[in-house]
Amino acid sequence: MPKKQFKSESKRLLDLMINSIYTHKEIFLREIISNSSDALDKLCYLSLTDSGVGLSRSDFAVEIKVDKENRLLSISDNGIGMSQKDLEANLGTIAKSGSRSFKEDLKDAQDAQDNIDIIGQFGVGFYSAFMVADEVTVISREYGSDAAHKWHSTGADGYTVTEAERSAAGTDVIIKLKENTDDEDYDRFLNDYTIVSLIKKYSDYIRYPIRMEREKSRPKEGGDPEKHEMETYTEIETLNSMVPIWQRGKSEVTQEDYNQFYREKFFDFEAPLDTIYMDAEGVVSYKALLFIPAKASYDYYTKEYKKGLQLYSSGVMIMENCSELLPEHFRFVKGVADSPDFSLNISREMLQHDRQLKVIAKNLEKKIKNELLKMLTNNRETYGKFYKAFGLQLKYGVVSGFGANAELLQDLLMFSSSYSDKPTTLAEYVTRMKPDQEHIYYATGDSAARIAALPQTEIIREKGYEILYFIDEVDEFVANSMRKYQDKTFQSANNEDSTLRSDEEKKVVEKAQEDNRNLLEFMKETLGDRVSKVIISGKLKSHPVCLTADGALSFEMEKYLNAVQPDMSQKAERVLELNSGHEIFQSLSDAFLNDKDKAKKYTEVLYNQSLLMAGLSIDDPVAYSDMVLSLLK
Repeated sequence: MPKKQFKSESKRLLDLMINSIYTHKEIFLREIISNSSDALDKLCYLSLTDSGVGLSRSDFAVEIKVDKENRLLSISDNGIGMSQKDLEANLGTIAKSGSRSFKEDLKDAQDAQDNIDIIGQFGVGFYSAFMVADEVTVISREYGSDAAHKWHSTGADGYTVTEAERSAAGTDVIIKLKENTDDEDYDRFLNDYTIVSLIKKYSDYIRYPIRMEREKSRPKEGGDPEKHEMETYTEIETLNSMVPIWQRGKSEVTQEDYNQFYREKFFDFEAPLDTIYMDAEGVVSYKALLFIPAKASYDYYTKEYKKGLQLYSSGVMIMENCSELLPEHFRFVKGVADSPDFSLNISREMLQHDRQLKVIAKNLEKKIKNELLKMLTNNRETYGKFYKAFGLQLKYGVVSGFGANAELLQDLLMFSSSYSDKPTTLAEYVTRMKPDQEHIYYATGDSAARIAALPQTEIIREKGYEILYFIDEVDEFVANSMRKYQDKTFQSANNEDSTLRSDEEKKVVEKAQEDNRNLLEFMKETLGDRVSKVIISGKLKSHPVCLTADGALSFEMEKYLNAVQPDMSQKAERVLELNSGHEIFQSLSDAFLNDKDKAKKYTEVLYNQSLLMAGLSIDDPVAYSDMVLSLLK
């Protein structure tokens, strides 16, 4: 039989199929099985109106056989089959899809939508076999015909079609694997474990059983138990689950079923904190099964971590991590999304960025937020576990995009506060605000204990106002991104706040500033550019001194920015504030009048004390220690 040539510029196009369209060689098995599933769907649909088919739904299956000696991998089905004309039309013309034509023929039949789900659309999946094959043989017999035909090809040089024998309708795809190379191990596709793994990964939810004869071992009958004698036997095993857990009725699935699925699918030892199920119909139909993990994975905050949902279309996994379906602030969510409406590209490996995808992503984002709010309201202990694991992610979500997601995420945030040792939400803070309170007050530091001891928080406490403790490096950036919550602006304890003092108190501070102008200028000259100014404070009560930041950059921001960008040498403007009513200030004033050298030492000691209280390092600890000792003499 003379060899026939492929149509559609066969050599260049086939080369594209093999070398460019598919990223991973293992995809070939998914594509061939998907074609088999399509063939089964067609005959199953036909059986609804043709009693001559003689097969029930449970009779349809895909069979896989391995011949290691001859390097053959066979995928067979008892589906609709192909005639000689079909073989030449569908396999002789690259990018000609019989499944697509069949689907178009049935597009107006409502019962077809309910009973059949054709996967193939582009007619190129079959040729992925040539990524791993030296030659491919297809033996097929069309339903209703007594004749079978064999299609055979070694690649771009062409193909032959000859008569063949097959006992019933269906198709066999026989792949002769390439020899191993230094770069590629083709033997693995003859290994039971690899085949089972690939089917579990890509084709677990094909609606028909995928079967394979596997060799197993058991204790030898009549053998000596003490010698642990074993014998081998073969067993036909169904490799796929067929019905995804998210396609089953809710009454058929328990929470433990969901937990087990999560643990096995996403390799987690712990059950998820929450399970979210979605079943949407309309312009875009889809189902999603999402999980909130109990803790962050070891690589969660690294660049190696891959966010995204597993993406399925008609039971076939299209992408393992579809990042477009999850916003960055919810990157911790695990799960699957399945829709027949996804617009797939030609290789079925990637998704076109289409309207359907955006609609689903937006709906998922809204659903995740609502479920987290429900957890926060109804199960605070569980939400506390979630927040311990992923609260930082929510805060980074507020900061990213210049606060674009602040409104979406603000009600999910929690902070430590002076009210209780338990974290509080912003909504809870606002409900506890005093009638005369205008701002949401916060202070920054390494720990709640250190923040509580800050001198500049005393006047806020004296007013009975609650203070949020910003312990995480990102917290102050969050406040700056949000600016306000429920019309209440954020106010740092470091910043001057005229609402905290009466007019009488303001006049006292102003007078002290004027009366001590010479002393303050002397201290500024002593400290030089280490401070931007020295002032009489309106914040201090029991402490003699504190250090505050002037401007948008706080001390905590300074620490963070210098940690991530050490070459930038960011430095907040330092303001030394003094309590003119404190006895230490009187000692400083006396030294300024009578002993300028001692006054300089007092200035240095007070400045270094303020650094320590602000959680900043002293420039020269040894010199500071010597100065203190000299004063003690």
